[in-house]
Amino acid sequence: MLIYLRVLKESFNFAISALINNKLRTFLSLLGVTIGIFSIIGVLAAVDSLKQEIKGSISSLDNSTIYLMRFSFGPTDIPQWKREQFPDVTFEEYQYINRSLPDMKAASFILNVAPETVKYEDNNVSNVEIVPVTSDYYEIEELQVVKGRFYNEQESASGAPVAVIGDEIANNLFGSGDPIGKKVRLYGRKITIIGVLKKEGMGLFGNSKDTMVILPVNLVRRVYGDNNKSAFPAIIIKPESGIDVPEFVAGLKQKMRTYRGLKPDEIDNFFVNQLQGFTDFIDNITGTMSQIGGFIGMFSLLVGGFGIANIMFVSVKERTNLIGIQKALGAKRRFILFQFLFEAVILAIFGGLIGLVLVWLISIFASQFTGDFEFILSGSNVFWGMFSSTMIGLIAGILPAISASKLDPVEAIRTGM
Repeated sequence: MLIYLRVLKESFNFAISALINNKLRTFLSLLGVTIGIFSIIGVLAAVDSLKQEIKGSISSLDNSTIYLMRFSFGPTDIPQWKREQFPDVTFEEYQYINRSLPDMKAASFILNVAPETVKYEDNNVSNVEIVPVTSDYYEIEELQVVKGRFYNEQESASGAPVAVIGDEIANNLFGSGDPIGKKVRLYGRKITIIGVLKKEGMGLFGNSKDTMVILPVNLVRRVYGDNNKSAFPAIIIKPESGIDVPEFVAGLKQKMRTYRGLKPDEIDNFFVNQLQGFTDFIDNITGTMSQIGGFIGMFSLLVGGFGIANIMFVSVKERTNLIGIQKALGAKRRFILFQFLFEAVILAIFGGLIGLVLVWLISIFASQFTGDFEFILSGSNVFWGMFSSTMIGLIAGILPAISASKLDPVEAIRTGM
């Protein structure tokens, strides 16, 4: 065992010496591998960052969360003219589902309405996202209130003039002051602030709870009315954990069909949209992006591998005389083999390290200019980058190393003269 370790050590030292003495050749060899690893890891890091940002934007919602509405999240076989005839979900349907659907953890009625301007004394914030919901929305979204509280079921049912606001709205309207108990002007009414949400930061799609004002839905219903086409209603439903979701969805559809009096031969005039389908769609897109990026990067890495192999053959040719002398002095074939193989692997590893460092530096630099979007260089990406570069070094160096180890010492010395 000690003999083999000594051979490995001597081969490694000889390879390092050869790389240092041939700086231009080493640089050209490194360049191809560096570009390949940079391409692969850069794409994988970008895709991972994108995936985390998307999932972070919807992380407050469970994958089993369901949206019941007249529109579909994805493609559907129902023609557009027929979908346009579907009725909106109603508050009465929400109440019916809330009291009759089993295995349901929470349900909330929500209105999607136009942005408004919120005023407090001489301060005002325009283009504010208004979120009118029932009180169970707090449980579905898992909101974090850092000051005050969320409105209760009684305040929700009565449409009390209260609101919970985002961190940015609180700062713009009240500065460093305490907003709890203050009255803002919205929809021509005085509304009392009872809670402030935890600062979240801007999401990938430009959405953020920091710029929201959450109100009891019945308060806004009195403003818009129930037949206002500019207010788009939906019912958000969160099933109990551990249940059979397809069975739950089937039960929900049957409840809606019964309530709307649909005949057996009539299609559903509503859509049950599952958030799981959306996350699966995102996973498919990012997975495809990873595959395409990895495929392109492997081509770059393959070119780098050919470059290493070519330069290693040149190195064998130049050192033929030295190889002959080493063999004449008693060097074993495995010593010559390891010597050139280590040289190829070290080249590839150094190239991989440089590629990883470049990705890391660019990710830090890019994160400074993308606000809350954070580029991620995960441990798995680092591992696969180094593994890929090592394998390329082994594959590219094996043939030159074998050819060097098989040289006849007498012929090698004579050829090198």
